[in-house]
Amino acid sequence: MIKKMILSCLAIGLSVAAMAQGRIGIKGGWNLANITNTNSGGVDNSSSLSSFHIGAIADVPFSPIISLQPGIFYTGKGTRIERGDDKSTTYLKSTTNPQYIEIPVNLVGKLPLGGDTRLFVGAGPYAAFGVAGKNKYTYRAGPVTASGESSIKWDDDTPFNSSDPNQGYDKYKRFDYGGNVLAGIEFQNFLLSAQYGFGFGKILSGTDNSSDNKGKNRVLSVSVGYLFGGRK
Repeated sequence: MIKKMILSCLAIGLSVAAMAQGRIGIKGGWNLANITNTNSGGVDNSSSLSSFHIGAIADVPFSPIISLQPGIFYTGKGTRIERGDDKSTTYLKSTTNPQYIEIPVNLVGKLPLGGDTRLFVGAGPYAAFGVAGKNKYTYRAGPVTASGESSIKWDDDTPFNSSDPNQGYDKYKRFDYGGNVLAGIEFQNFLLSAQYGFGFGKILSGTDNSSDNKGKNRVLSVSVGYLFGGRK
């Protein structure tokens, strides 16, 4: 039900953007990604993984202070585990970096500061589809060292199909969905913003139980962007 509601919101937002006049632009930056590992949905900060995002956005004004901002991004998520010191005799490092095509639709309120500068805050849903990614590991125990990597495997889930025959605990769900909150500053045609993304669905294939909030994407992003054209 939540998946369908989010997809409906996204469809409405993209339809409004397609019909309305606004500005389009580019946006990209740094991600600090993690995956929840407690029953309450918390994360281990030491497991955060650096990644990136890049894509396009639109800014569709409803009024001088309210805009709809849909977008499409290539974005990296994931987490890492590190045990021991890189110079010690026993060491383990493992990272997983799933990469998605993500479509957010954020409703943004803008506060004019004078001239061509505005503060803004916003929130909205996102849908994402897994397209690539790597699992990597390095292990050392005394004189024995091993390392390797493998491509992430994706199942064939869809938002409307909960009986995917391709499920497996060695795979990730291809469809991810959730919500964003963001804040930033707009000056002339430039944007500088910070955003936090909350995944609502568990990312590992076959993990659909609701008994805990483990295994969900969390991403802090810092972005710079540029909107082409004059302000509407």
